[in-house]
Amino acid sequence: MRGVLKRNGTVSQLLQSHGGGNNKKITDVFTNPVASINSNLLKNQTQSREYFKLADFLRKSTRAYNEVSPYSSLFSSAYAASSARTASFSEVGFVGWYLAMVKSRPVLTKSVTCSLIYIAADLSSQTIASSESYDLVRTLRMGGYGMLILGPTLHFWFNFVSKLFPKQDLVATLKKMAMGQTIYGPIMTVVFLSLNASLQGESGEEIVARLKRDLLPTMFKGVMYWPVCDFITFRFIPVHLQPLVSNSFSYLWTIYLTYTASLEKAVTTAS
Repeated sequence: MRGVLKRNGTVSQLLQSHGGGNNKKITDVFTNPVASINSNLLKNQTQSREYFKLADFLRKSTRAYNEVSPYSSLFSSAYAASSARTASFSEVGFVGWYLAMVKSRPVLTKSVTCSLIYIAADLSSQTIASSESYDLVRTLRMGGYGMLILGPTLHFWFNFVSKLFPKQDLVATLKKMAMGQTIYGPIMTVVFLSLNASLQGESGEEIVARLKRDLLPTMFKGVMYWPVCDFITFRFIPVHLQPLVSNSFSYLWTIYLTYTASLEKAVTTAS
């Protein structure tokens, strides 16, 4: 035992002879290991306590900012709504998005749809006619007519006849078709030809002469084309989608209408 203590004393003297703080720490480990361990534990506990105090301070600060800042909840809710819309669109696709727009903003959605169809139909009509250059003013006239006149009136017309004849059986469908061919169709044809002629600078007499020349042939061709389209629309399509289906059918018809509306002025009878 005395020999062991002597060796420990010798090691301690050797370490102290080299001096320095690090050597002192190593000496303490050999001379008083229990005190060294307790010192390290106390130091670690102090550092851990400071760390947890810092983490708790940051957590409280973040919570206080979220409670005080009026923008945090706004940004988070806007981001959540945007993410929900993106996820919803990716899940249901374009058709689901369009149906949701028809439900939330029916008049605007149907008017924009009608305008796009009229623009596409007019471009197709000019392509078929092989004109040297596209008449963009004419295309804008057709798009404006679909947006401001035909689209809204189609929405209210289909809602009106569906309330007047709520069923979709054969008898109700034939009644709706008859009303479309005798009331809505002729009125909208007169409005389209007259308005388009007026926007082209034609006078009242020239508009009347155009109607005398083009109205009856246009209505006759309409009677040949629209009954089948109306039967499918009124018999099988839900009311909120009927304007969309009718606009789809009107693509070919609009090609003919835009061609008729672009014809030269009719000859007026001299008084």
